[in-house]
Amino acid sequence: MNKARLEAFSDGVIAIIITIMVLEFKVPHGEHLEDLLPLWPIFLSYVLSFANVGIYWSNHHHLLHATKHVNGPILLANLNLLFWLSLMPFATAWVGENHFAATPMALYAVDLCLCAISYTILQMQIIKAQGPASLLSEAVGRDKKGKISLAAYVAAVPLAMVGLPALSGLLILAVACMWLMPDRRIERKILSE
Repeated sequence: MNKARLEAFSDGVIAIIITIMVLEFKVPHGEHLEDLLPLWPIFLSYVLSFANVGIYWSNHHHLLHATKHVNGPILLANLNLLFWLSLMPFATAWVGENHFAATPMALYAVDLCLCAISYTILQMQIIKAQGPASLLSEAVGRDKKGKISLAAYVAAVPLAMVGLPALSGLLILAVACMWLMPDRRIERKILSE
């Protein structure tokens, strides 16, 4: 199967996810800068989520660039990823509205954890379909960066639940910073061929 429809659908869903997140901003009543202060937690949660969704979009682009064709399991794995990403606006709004409280932060970390797992499943399905000697398989290698990210998300959940939501948030921020520069492994592999 051709991958063009998968790419177009995924790009559309991700664009809608980002749009829904920004709709959480409510216009403050008042005309002064201090009227914006109550919105800071919502803004911070939006920035963090925008970065995370943007990182997934960028890496998804690279992933599909290294994909020659798609099959049923790849389509389902992609839908799984999009499902967990589509919950990001809810998690973002809950975290922002509750000023990064413990339970909302734990849910936010769980969603990011499930996004990471589903991205890994998608990556594995593509490698399975194209074989262990495929460009993607060679580019990803042992995927240390992906494993470190997943471990950080997993650790962020209990940290939030035991009353350390700030530390949980810092772990999530560290993962985002680690991925802020797009993953160039696939690009380098494509250029070397």
